[in-house]
Amino acid sequence: MSIIVKNINKSFNQVIAVNDVSFEVKKGELFGLIGPDGAGKTTIFRILTTLLFADMGFAKVAGFDVIKDYKKIRSNVGYMPGRFSLYQDLTVEENLTFFATIFGTTIEENYDLIKDIYIQIEPFKNRRAGKLSGGMKQKLALSCALIHKPKVLFLDEPTTGVDPVSRKEFWEMLKRLQQKGITILVSTPYMDEAALCDRIALIQNGKILQIDDPKEIVKHFPTTIYDIKANNIYKLLLALKEYKHSYSVYPFGEFVHYTDKRDAFDTKELFQFLKDKGLKNIIIQPTETTIEDTFMELAK
Repeated sequence: MSIIVKNINKSFNQVIAVNDVSFEVKKGELFGLIGPDGAGKTTIFRILTTLLFADMGFAKVAGFDVIKDYKKIRSNVGYMPGRFSLYQDLTVEENLTFFATIFGTTIEENYDLIKDIYIQIEPFKNRRAGKLSGGMKQKLALSCALIHKPKVLFLDEPTTGVDPVSRKEFWEMLKRLQQKGITILVSTPYMDEAALCDRIALIQNGKILQIDDPKEIVKHFPTTIYDIKANNIYKLLLALKEYKHSYSVYPFGEFVHYTDKRDAFDTKELFQFLKDKGLKNIIIQPTETTIEDTFMELAK
């Protein structure tokens, strides 16, 4: 295993940030920590990259203990924090050279590893990092995290605030890095990105809710979900919450996702109920379960 976490706990001023967390990440796996802001993802990353001590528990990264072998871990992992943390007054090339020098290497020595990423920002190598676009900053930060050829790569919410095209490109880059044998642990609040991981851990309030292959997590959702739409979404939400048979109701894009308490769901009865509430253009149709639906169910 590239990462082993056993019963990790961490609190700040009596607020529990990580609550008895355990999971393992296989060598060469792309593993996702999926959850909203404040779920404990960043605290776990800081513990595993030796920036924080856990209050309790045990963890190993690349075969090294996070406390006893912290120096070895730091030379064997790459870490890209959620907030852009490179030197904004240095140029692209100066930042990359600086991080390569820290780890006793050169850009040329490990250029093959970062080539696919760096080639996209190389035309701007003399531009200051602070003047780059969000997508370019992301690529530079990833290049700096990889320049010493780490065995394990930690990416803490790397696509937050990045445009959809850059997000797609970033995940394509991660897949290529995985093919080179690098173990990747990525955290994200975006549920759609969960499906791109080999396995995921859903996390909320510092506690792991479920760990599995994304397809398996969705497959075991206990009931059918319905897309419901009407001329007034707000009134529709209120009406569905009043409906005596409703189990869960929450907005999902242009629809409302709805589940019913009954095994035998009566579409006609609900349609008439919504019509009596003054709603028009009502659509009720079954839909595919998503990771977000599963998360909402588990987080109840």
